[in-house]
Amino acid sequence: MKVDYIIVGLGLAGLAFVEELIEANKTFLVFEDDSQTSSLVAGGVYNPVILKRFTPVWNAKEQLKIALPFYKRIEDRLHIKIDQKFVIKKAFKSIEDQNNWFSALDKPKLVDYLDACLDSKSYNGVIADFSFGNVNEAGRIDTEKLVSSYRDYLKGNGLIQFEKFKHLKLNTDNEILVYKDITASKIVFCEGFGIKQNPFFNYLPLNEAKGELLTIHAPELNIDFLLKSTLFVLPIGNNYYKVGATFNWTDKTSNPSKEGKDELIDKLKKVIDVPYTIVSQSAGIRPTVAGRRPLVGIHDTYKQLVVLNGLGTRGVMIAPTVAKNLFNHLENNEELDIEIDIKRFKK
Repeated sequence: MKVDYIIVGLGLAGLAFVEELIEANKTFLVFEDDSQTSSLVAGGVYNPVILKRFTPVWNAKEQLKIALPFYKRIEDRLHIKIDQKFVIKKAFKSIEDQNNWFSALDKPKLVDYLDACLDSKSYNGVIADFSFGNVNEAGRIDTEKLVSSYRDYLKGNGLIQFEKFKHLKLNTDNEILVYKDITASKIVFCEGFGIKQNPFFNYLPLNEAKGELLTIHAPELNIDFLLKSTLFVLPIGNNYYKVGATFNWTDKTSNPSKEGKDELIDKLKKVIDVPYTIVSQSAGIRPTVAGRRPLVGIHDTYKQLVVLNGLGTRGVMIAPTVAKNLFNHLENNEELDIEIDIKRFKK
């Protein structure tokens, strides 16, 4: 079997790069072993503002310009609905919090996203003593539906193999790569934190941050916006909500924990005051990088080996942009953004 590309991993990164290959009529084969679950359990929110500090997300406007049509194209092709648009309401904790919001309105990169007028309405079940600030141009990609539907689509077309990729069986001696009975011009590793076991790219400084979410049922809450406070409360329909998320830098498992559950329950007490039932708990490992920039580029020695990784918590926004930049770099000699290029790290 001969293809242009082998892709290892089909989370958000791998999926976004596959879309570039499809658009360019390139041949490919994906390997996916379900070992990394960060895309499947992610909140999937796209938000142009870092609400902790009221600062703009890196290249937010440019990323949204590429990402929103990207997901619409997938919706149309797969006949699914994955993009849920909404307003984010930031619950202020103090007058100082409000003042910081008004200061942020003076930043040119934020003025299109932040409402100048505060929302002082009362919403049943929501604890907010100092009003809300509204963030526009936000929404959520249903990453679980996206990835599972996309895997089914590739499976139906014979473009994916559900098995573990064995790096040591990859023959890199010639310009053409050989893996088992497959030959390819290039291979792109989109393995999430699984890159730690990749002998070609395991030197890259990828950190693992475990995140946990709860899904709750709260019939009396009845909000249609994303509530951002001590944690986020995200409506997913029929009075069900995702609540999260935790950050754990020591636990490297993808198993939901009692500690994570207790932390979320404790924080939720400060955010809502209506009864709810916990429906489920999920966990995943986020691949993160210091400086919050992805790991993208070509191996120093083996030019056929490529990495696309480290999307972090804003993967739904970042993935389509960096995948397009990488594809154009490989195929059209476009410069790779220096902020994401792995050349910034030495072996």
